[in-house]
Amino acid sequence: MARKKAQGDTKPSAKKSNQNSLSSAERSALFARRESAKVLRTILQGDARRQAVGSIKSLVYSPSVRNKRATFALVCQTLKYLPVIKDVFHTANVLSSKWKRQEELMYIILYDILFGQEALLAGDAEKFLLQKKDVLQAALARLLVRKKVKHVSDLMTSYKISDLPKPRYARVNTLKMDVESALVEFKKQYEVCQDAMVPDLLIFPPRTDLHDHPLVKSGSVFLQGKASSMVAVALGPKPRWEVIDACAAPGNKTVHLAALMKGNGKIIACELNKERVKRLKDAVELAGATNVEVKHEDFLNMSPEDPAYSKVQAILLDPSCSGSGTVVDRLDHLLPSYTAESDVNRLEKLAAFQRKALEHALSFPAVERIVYSTCSINQVENEDVIKSVLPLASSYGFELTTIFPQWPRRGHPIFDGTQHVLRTDLIEDQEGFFIALFVRKGVSPPVKHIRDAGNTLRAVQRRKKRKINSFFLLRTLGLLL
Repeated sequence: MARKKAQGDTKPSAKKSNQNSLSSAERSALFARRESAKVLRTILQGDARRQAVGSIKSLVYSPSVRNKRATFALVCQTLKYLPVIKDVFHTANVLSSKWKRQEELMYIILYDILFGQEALLAGDAEKFLLQKKDVLQAALARLLVRKKVKHVSDLMTSYKISDLPKPRYARVNTLKMDVESALVEFKKQYEVCQDAMVPDLLIFPPRTDLHDHPLVKSGSVFLQGKASSMVAVALGPKPRWEVIDACAAPGNKTVHLAALMKGNGKIIACELNKERVKRLKDAVELAGATNVEVKHEDFLNMSPEDPAYSKVQAILLDPSCSGSGTVVDRLDHLLPSYTAESDVNRLEKLAAFQRKALEHALSFPAVERIVYSTCSINQVENEDVIKSVLPLASSYGFELTTIFPQWPRRGHPIFDGTQHVLRTDLIEDQEGFFIALFVRKGVSPPVKHIRDAGNTLRAVQRRKKRKINSFFLLRTLGLLL
């Protein structure tokens, strides 16, 4: 059976002969470009569908990528210059259908030709573009003239990566080791201290690289930001509880729940996206979280009346959001879809889903605690969602409850009770998160009462909306004075 060709190859025998003639530096650069192209394809395809498999960092630092540092640098730099690279290719018109099928590799190589390490370019795809170098450079020159700028840097001002120093956070997985032992181990190599608010969270100096540390690779420590680590702590699940993690992938919060529950009880981790389910399972296995059951299922399709969920006492809801609070950390500001002004229509669709998911979570009969969190700075995804469900939550016996009272930054004051919700600031904290906790007060009502109360409230809200729409329609037609 014929062997499948690697990206950018011609014939297998020719590839082997060419690689044998390369220096070690050229060979390393060759493989780095191809690994970068694979990662870049995953990133761009997910971005085009608005269904990212993972952040840029998480994809680059996955076990399948060997040369992580070189790949990370190439992917980031290529994304940073991608608008220019695409425009140059469009103007030069040098790619045949064969090379267009490998456009991510072409992007990577053109970055190196125009802005990177041309001296280390080797390989068939590289030779093809090097033959077109004069045409490509002429296309770049025409682009600068068309944009009325003198230097490429003038085109790139809106693509700069933030240089604000941010501490490196790492959470100790207490299913595998205790915090004291982790501190002793890390202090052999790094400056490190324990966080005052999240007890199993460690703080390292900015730019500390722990991706290849044995404790990280073994799942004894997870690289997780402070705000993200606060979510599971806010929910406060107890051992032997049954908990639902409604939108669980990639799994950091899921395995944090498992650790807080000391591996006891049961966590039902739901994820709709098939590719993200695999990442979730990998995280659960790495953490040794044996009390987690991963379900490839839509949380909205899980019936509160199903006996399988009759004992669920807590729900962690961290739904899909704009990610506007983590653009610097995730490097989302490098993606083609990212703009400083978020798309209003997209935000409205996200908020509608978030509201629906939170309403669904509130309807589970035995649930005592619900945490709602986003990594967004947008009010429409945060306070507006909470405000919209308050009447329904109240009918179910839920109230907003203060979390981390020592934290200074609270919700935007658009309704009575925003002092209970928590925000982190994109500038001061270098990430923008929102966390709200609902706690049920008193005895839980029967399932039928919960369903009927919710249906009644939603019917009233629909009638009010129809009346408002009718009013504006009549006024438009001139039938109202």
